[in-house]
Amino acid sequence: MATSYASGKSGNLTNSANFTTDPSKYTSLDEFILRSADGYNKPEVRDALIKTYGDQGITGFLTLTGAVNNAGSSDQIEYFEEERRHKRIAVLTGATISGTTSGTTITLGTGMTGSLQAHDVVLDVTKGERYLVSASAGGITVGLKSLDGNTSAVISNGASLAVIGNMYPQGSDQPTKFTEPQVKRRVNPFMIVKERFEVNGSQATNIGYINTGNGDYRWFMYGESEARKRFMDKREMMLLLGQTGVDGSENMAGSEGYFSAIENRGNVYDVATFAISDIDNIIIEMDKQGAPTEYAMYLNRALDLDIDDMLATGIGTAGINNGLPTQFGAFNNSADMAVNLGFKSFTRGGYTFHKHSWKLLNDPTLLADGYFKGAMVPMTKVADAKTGVKSPALEMNYKAANGYSREMNHWVTGGAVLGYTNNGDKGTDVATFHYRSEVNLITRAANQHFLFV
Repeated sequence: MATSYASGKSGNLTNSANFTTDPSKYTSLDEFILRSADGYNKPEVRDALIKTYGDQGITGFLTLTGAVNNAGSSDQIEYFEEERRHKRIAVLTGATISGTTSGTTITLGTGMTGSLQAHDVVLDVTKGERYLVSASAGGITVGLKSLDGNTSAVISNGASLAVIGNMYPQGSDQPTKFTEPQVKRRVNPFMIVKERFEVNGSQATNIGYINTGNGDYRWFMYGESEARKRFMDKREMMLLLGQTGVDGSENMAGSEGYFSAIENRGNVYDVATFAISDIDNIIIEMDKQGAPTEYAMYLNRALDLDIDDMLATGIGTAGINNGLPTQFGAFNNSADMAVNLGFKSFTRGGYTFHKHSWKLLNDPTLLADGYFKGAMVPMTKVADAKTGVKSPALEMNYKAANGYSREMNHWVTGGAVLGYTNNGDKGTDVATFHYRSEVNLITRAANQHFLFV
């Protein structure tokens, strides 16, 4: 019995959409319904590349914290920071104060020559006792008398003295010495970060299934894009984690990154489970360091959630219309902008904290193991001790001169591959993509920054 194919069916069988309905193309009904594995059906391939791990980019920290880009024309950046106006003096050798007439002699810590002179008044900061300097031998060995005549007062070895003022008798001369203000010179060398990617001429002309962007199905384009992004990630991580002191045989000095700057002269805070007492301890230290009133907190997810729990216990959370006395100066005083950038803000002790989860610290291929748990960056400008010019707390510098910049060098070499006819360094049938950047990061007033570990 003849079978009609006019309706596209054989009995109750519906033709595949990928086959012609012309029966002359098939030798049997079995071949008519064969699947693509046997070579008849067109493969149905989705051309979208699935972002299995989401957006894997970890850059953005320096941009969101206000780090500015400046050009430099030397192998290192030098800058100056002011020292504290008042200093404490360590006692190396002490004795019992024997009243207002005889006094005692103490030896001070090294490097204190000229810091004490007769008639200075000092405070033992651990006991509250005040003493008058009755004599001074070069500022190192000094005689002290109890200011209130207490004959039992004792200055212990290792005590810390603060100069709180002075007292002179009537008709006395002016002081014979003065204190010269000091600045701290800091130096940070540049570092060179590099990357490369290659494609041979044959692969450069292959068309694949995956849309790598803008309708381009050449897979090497995705590889080149990933190489560039990986290079930018590495550059940012070196600006954060770089250190100085590399073995001299390597012919480079290294460069101080953000974390290293805080480890060397900032505040490293060891956190377990974050609680209100921790933020209070941090605030006490912020007061000591003359910190600004607005901070950005970049945290791993565990610490981020701990602070959420802390906020749930009663610390005020800054919102758009809740009337809390907070500020959003870092975001043009716009709470909406802070929220749009992913920050959650709260206030405590007159300080405003903008909290943000830091993708770098959550990436299991990078820093997610938890040693570094976060950082706290002052959202302010600090004044240069030498020039008085105010600059952001973080500054990224790159080498540049006469129109040539090494902030982001990108060039391609090749032998007529993709049109590059400059005979690359790996034969004549390979295009090599090169990436190079010469940069460093300046962390000003690191004493106002916090690193959570």
